[in-house]
Amino acid sequence: MNLQVFYGIMLPFLGTSLGAAMVFVLKDQISDKVQRMLTGFAAGVMVAASFWSLLQPSLEGAEHMGRLSFVPAAVGFLVGIGFLLLLDTVTPHMHMDEQVEGPKSSLARTTKLILAVTLHNIPEGMAVGVVYAGWLAGEGAVSAAAALTLALGIALQNFPEGAIVSMPLRAAGMPKGKTFLYGMLSGAVEPVASLVTIAAASAVSSVLPYTLAFAAGAMFYVVVEELIPEMSEGEHSNVGTIAFALGFVLMMVLDVALG
Repeated sequence: MNLQVFYGIMLPFLGTSLGAAMVFVLKDQISDKVQRMLTGFAAGVMVAASFWSLLQPSLEGAEHMGRLSFVPAAVGFLVGIGFLLLLDTVTPHMHMDEQVEGPKSSLARTTKLILAVTLHNIPEGMAVGVVYAGWLAGEGAVSAAAALTLALGIALQNFPEGAIVSMPLRAAGMPKGKTFLYGMLSGAVEPVASLVTIAAASAVSSVLPYTLAFAAGAMFYVVVEELIPEMSEGEHSNVGTIAFALGFVLMMVLDVALG
């Protein structure tokens, strides 16, 4: 495997693992205000990454279709939304704003919380994979720098996600080492999803504009269904909005300056 690709697909997993490691240095529970801030930041990064790293290259890759160049982006985006809707429906998981409480139900709740974050990480891994597949295929709209920027951006937003999954488990009484392991494992699906997507997209490079938009749609589903409602509920909702803006701008700057 190309070393650049290997480093790129491992970056998001590293971000999740570092976030999960916060269980060793922070208090046993994240305040609602901080959690909304972290969630808003993650949402902003994902929205910016979905456009500049995925939808824009999808549109550029279909320019040869003339006035119909929007078709791959539109179709892929909607299919990505539908795919995550299907996964969300058939997978028994908690929403990220639900709390892990009490030892009696800790196993079931732990499983559902891990499934929730894993579900979120699938489209992120796919996004990194499809961008690297585009670069490997020589797609002009995708550069190695752009692929690395997307991987870095997702790693940044995975950091708070790792903390969000590990800290509630610790608050429920689980040992620190075990909560770190669960948090880290929740991100292990990302490099797997990246590799599968690279293999599939490379085999059918002609549909790359569709797969780029598919990954964008899947990421948008996570943002709209889970992250935005969580960052906006209750008091201090303005904190989540400000963090969203900062995350969006940071990812936009990274993508335009480095991509």
